[in-house]
Amino acid sequence: MTGGVLVLVDRLTRRYRDVVAVDDVSFDVRRGEMFGLIGPDGAGKTTTLRIALGLLAPHAGSVRTCGLDPVREADALSRRIGYLSQRFSLYGDLSVDENVAFFAAVHGVRGWKERRAHLLDLLRMTPFRDRLADRLSGGMKQKLALACTLIHTPELLVLDEPTTGVDPVSRRDFWKILARLQRDGLTLLLTTPYLDEAERCQRVALMDHGRILSLSTPDALRAEAQGAVIEILARPKRRAAELLAQDPEVEGLEAFGERLHATLPRLSPAAAGPAAERLAAGLRAAGLAVEYARGTTPSLEDVFIARIRAGQEKPAEGSR
Repeated sequence: MTGGVLVLVDRLTRRYRDVVAVDDVSFDVRRGEMFGLIGPDGAGKTTTLRIALGLLAPHAGSVRTCGLDPVREADALSRRIGYLSQRFSLYGDLSVDENVAFFAAVHGVRGWKERRAHLLDLLRMTPFRDRLADRLSGGMKQKLALACTLIHTPELLVLDEPTTGVDPVSRRDFWKILARLQRDGLTLLLTTPYLDEAERCQRVALMDHGRILSLSTPDALRAEAQGAVIEILARPKRRAAELLAQDPEVEGLEAFGERLHATLPRLSPAAAGPAAERLAAGLRAAGLAVEYARGTTPSLEDVFIARIRAGQEKPAEGSR
């Protein structure tokens, strides 16, 4: 493994009986970057992470994490990585300070009190040092879990859907902290089902049904998007979606809060303006209130959905 790569996954496969959870997956995570495995539940993200951490053995392929074999050199690897899972185990009857102290002892960290104070200050947890973990909010529990994960100063931080179930304000705060850690030189490998979070990564791998559909930077993935994407805000939203789905040029329709994204793959991005005017006119003619309709840059979610749809169509084409 070169000095610039902390995780190297090569043609990885893992099965659960008849189900192929990870199917011939390859990628690398470069030192100092934030790399995201992105996809819905069941895509194979967590299984891939567990293999990279040595918690599961692959059925085929190979993995090197921090230059080590995750299974054969698990003890050495544990000293170099931090792992924040979806259900990180805090001790509810221990205070914030006591939880961090416990994990420092588990990892054999010497002189950990100064490190603890630094982490709690970074995470804005210092005023809550004496509070029991059970009395923390969901976002604060996640920050405490992060402090416990970082107490032994790992060079690679692995996070499995770290903000699932966390309120939007805490999610934003948590990501600011992760960005700060990366700027300080920490390498991050994470999974998330939230495509807006993936925009923060330097590179992302889009996964579905155990396979990687695309791997690149968010900007490059958006640039590869085909067709025109129209963003529409119209009321009532459900009726607008029904009418847009009937349009022969619209082949993809997704909701983003109150907004709708209509994908017209046979049009060029330059044709988005006239297409938006046509769609808006049709909705108004049907009696809907259209606040706006405009061409927009495809989001990662638009790109991901298009890639999934293309992958689903290929077997059908081959069976004809």
